[in-house]
Amino acid sequence: MEIRRYVESDWAQLWPVMAEVARAQETYAYEPDMTAEQGHAAWVAPEPWETFVAVDGDRLLGSARTGPNRPGPGSHVATASFLVAADARGQGVGTALCRYVLDRARERGYAGMQFNAVVETNRGAVVVYERLGFGIVGTVPGAYEHATAGRVGLHVMYCPL
Repeated sequence: MEIRRYVESDWAQLWPVMAEVARAQETYAYEPDMTAEQGHAAWVAPEPWETFVAVDGDRLLGSARTGPNRPGPGSHVATASFLVAADARGQGVGTALCRYVLDRARERGYAGMQFNAVVETNRGAVVVYERLGFGIVGTVPGAYEHATAGRVGLHVMYCPL
């Protein structure tokens, strides 16, 4: 597996991954019927944001986007989001992407990385984040309308760098 900077030709493989995640309504607060154009605008942003992909040969396994958590006085803390293809989950792709963006945030001089909305039922992601140094700062009860579990909490997670 290689992690590299996103190029526009990756979108043809990345969009189906993002659309599947949006339709599932289990991990991200994306509209389930979002268009490819809306997805692209949400995932691929200009500097200071960066988008990366994990690939195995010509096959896209997942993607990460990272940048400042907030503008101005909050710009010293990074944030990131991750997408992993359904058939690549549980194989270390998300862990590798998270490690990569943590290293990238350190290189760029961020003081920490904050995740603002980790769905509490997304146990796989929570375990990975905790293993990589994140802690749950707090949980907003019932803030996410999960497709099958109903209203569940959203964790705010933080990792000092």
